[in-house]
This record gives sequence, structure tokens and C-alpha cells, in this order.
Amino acid sequence: MLGRLRYYILGQSTSLARYVFEQLILGLLSWIPSIVGIGLRAILYRLILRTRGFVAIEHGVRLVQPANITLGRNVYLDHGVYLHACPYGIEIGDDTFVMHRAELHVYNFRGLPHAGIRIGKGCIIGESNVIRGPGGVSIGDNVLTAPLVQILSSNHIYDDPNRPVIDQGVTAEGITIEDGVWLGAGVIVLDGVTIGRNSVIGAGAVVTADVPPYSLAIGTPARVIKDLRDGQTVSGGASKPGVHDLTPSISDVLRRGNR
Repeated sequence: MLGRLRYYILGQSTSLARYVFEQLILGLLSWIPSIVGIGLRAILYRLILRTRGFVAIEHGVRLVQPANITLGRNVYLDHGVYLHACPYGIEIGDDTFVMHRAELHVYNFRGLPHAGIRIGKGCIIGESNVIRGPGGVSIGDNVLTAPLVQILSSNHIYDDPNRPVIDQGVTAEGITIEDGVWLGAGVIVLDGVTIGRNSVIGAGAVVTADVPPYSLAIGTPARVIKDLRDGQTVSGGASKPGVHDLTPSISDVLRRGNR
């Protein structure tokens, strides 16, 4: 019983004393609604997590392992957001919004070396997104994710048909999503993938392989169908070699993709 209690406590916090203190702060403040609650949390949550300026945290946000959470200036956490930062942390950059019921989860009980979630500046993480970081997730600046996106940085091994999958371990290569990417509603990004800057992934796509920069990719599995720099269709939906050093704004990319 004591062993299970210790396991639970260390899953929630870095020590028993800190667990008690964090739960006291969360219990007193996490339920207070309106701008009053936002103001109190902006001031007093600095005692349990790291901030680089004013942050707006709505009531009903759940924070686990808050000592491993870093929030930049003007970060907004909407109602029902869940951040679980055990043990290598979650970092969210300035001016990023994490919307209703999004879940960022780094419960690394397997001791994987690159676990963690890093989100850049000026991003919008959409409603009911799930970002799981045991293999490491790196999201650049000005990334937009629509509702119900899943970013899953680990995968189960199932090579031995005579053993339960749960006993065969995992792979955890990590996921990189570069600056200016837009992930449409319901997109799933699987472990080991890099999505290049200013790319657009169409709604419902399942990304199983790298997507070059400035690409429009759709389907299951996702395939590149257009180069967003010139609007040219990509023959056969194959990936494109070669990347030019161009950095159009995300609005330019979206206009090109919709014309």
C-alpha cells in the first residue's frame, strides 16, 4: 500500500511536501470563475509553476506536476485544459492559446530520454486536441491546430504475436512540427514524423511519414498533393525533394492553398 501511495504521489508531484503545497494552492484557486479567478491564478500560480509574465488560466484547468510546466507571456489556458508534465516538462511559448479540453500529456513512466512537449510562440492549440509527449514533441511558432487533432509521439511494438502488445515495449522517435503549419480538424500525427514549415495538412489526414515544407497533404496515409509556393500539383502525390529558403506568412500560404 505504501509503495502504491508513493507511486501515486510521484506521478502527481516531485515530492510529498510539494504535493501537499500544490494541492492547497490548486484547491483554493482552481475553481474560482471569471476575471477574478484569472487574476488570482496569474499571481499565485507562480508559486507552483514557472511563468515569464502574465498568464490567463481559466477555472477548471487541471495541472499535474506543475513544477515542470513553463508558460510564456500572455499564454491562455481555456476551460478544461489538462497539462500533465511528468517528468521532463511542458513549455508553452508567448501568446499561445490552448483551447477548451485540450490535453498535453507527458506521463513518462518508461523513463524515455526525450519525453516532453515544447510549443512555440503565437500558436493556437485547438479544442479537444491530444498531444502525448513520451517521445518528445516540438511545435514551432505560429502553428494552428483545428479541433480534435492528435499528436502521438510513441508507438507500441507488436512483433511477437505470442505476447500481449502491452508487454512488448514502445518506440519513441519524437515528432517535430515546424513554424507556420496548419493541421486541419481531426488530423492524426504519428511518431517519428517531421512536418515542414508552412505546410497544410487536410482534415482527417493520418500523417505517417515526413511532409516537406510548403506542402499540402491529405488522405490516409497522408500524401503530398500540392506545392504551396507555386500551386503546382505534385504528380502521384509523392514527396518532393529539395527545399528553397522561402518564408511566406501563414496567411499567404492559406490564400494560395484556397485559390
